[in-house]
Amino acid sequence: MKSMMLVMLLLLTGCMSHGKNVQLENPAPAAFPTLTAIGYAPLATQPSKEPSHRILMAMQASKIAAYRELAEQVYGQQISASSNVSEWLLTDDKVKSSVSGIIRGAKVVKTYPAGEFYVTELELDFKQVWQLYAQQNRPTRLKNVTYF
Repeated sequence: MKSMMLVMLLLLTGCMSHGKNVQLENPAPAAFPTLTAIGYAPLATQPSKEPSHRILMAMQASKIAAYRELAEQVYGQQISASSNVSEWLLTDDKVKSSVSGIIRGAKVVKTYPAGEFYVTELELDFKQVWQLYAQQNRPTRLKNVTYF
């Protein structure tokens, strides 16, 4: 029993004295899609008496609406719904939706007034998203292991 433990100890010590070099990589996907989103905001309903303030508020609101649309495309939309029926009649029907996520790398393509609305067009190039991700995260795939 003692000799068996001594042999195992020697084997483990021998294995530990060897070094190894592990190389990891984060390979790029074969293709990168580009998503686009458009956000709209009405000019007339912005809460200001000054036309210039209403324009700035509508610009910001349309940009936020466009980012929401991008988030919906990337992460999806969570829907919850409920209906109440009493005496075979629909008495209450509610639908809620929510979106949650972080959008990095999107750029404003155009922002302009269109009639009574302000419009913002965004673009999200996944090649840039992947590059931002690769900078912030460690490689994930084993490329090569060299023992010495």
